[in-house]
Amino acid sequence: MAAAKTTEKAARPAEHVAIIMDGNGRWATNRGWPRLVGHRKGVERVREIVRAAPDMGVRWLTLYAFSTENWKRSTEEVLGLMAIFAHYIQREANELAREGVRLRFIGDRSRLAPKLQRLMAGIESKTAHLDRLNLTVAINYGGRDEIMRAAKRIALEAAEGRFNPEDLTEAAFSRALDTGDTPDPDLVIRTSGETRTSNFLAWQAAYSEYEFTETLFPDFTPAEMAAILARFGNRERRFGGAKA
Repeated sequence: MAAAKTTEKAARPAEHVAIIMDGNGRWATNRGWPRLVGHRKGVERVREIVRAAPDMGVRWLTLYAFSTENWKRSTEEVLGLMAIFAHYIQREANELAREGVRLRFIGDRSRLAPKLQRLMAGIESKTAHLDRLNLTVAINYGGRDEIMRAAKRIALEAAEGRFNPEDLTEAAFSRALDTGDTPDPDLVIRTSGETRTSNFLAWQAAYSEYEFTETLFPDFTPAEMAAILARFGNRERRFGGAKA
């Protein structure tokens, strides 16, 4: 059994923050507007948060944009979301590069339209050398799906004699995930008042701190995020160890 991490006060900032961006559709519905209006408003919040994050001490920001379960939504909403993703990538590519933001995507891309896949690969290549902020967007992502895909890859390598199962450790398995070169999140924030984790970063967030806010994502400002990060700084993270 791996040794437990030592108890520590979260005095340093949350360097990796993950956000379950929930409540866009509800925000629009509450105003009598189509759900896609809420998703577009959510994109505006993403822009604000991405620009503010580095000044809050955040070096990695992971955003849950579209889950493997979101395909169950109406065709109109799904197609609208895909169009919003494509528009965001095209519109923000140059600005993200100027801001020093590296953009990457996690999730199963095979179900996405070829044009969207090309846009994703293009902006990943364009920003690969940047490091002021490492922005990861989860599209067609599910924590269980990610774990299954990683397990299948490892099993295939073992069957082909390219991997010794005796060498499989937590670290080796982590490297096989979509987030292989990304540290685990210090803090996961979910907006909209829901208190589910919704299959997000199931492996990586095992010891993350969580914060659930009633705010719908289109109303989630950098100021509220800063307040949450300040509270995080007062938490004691024990990683399974005893309280000091």
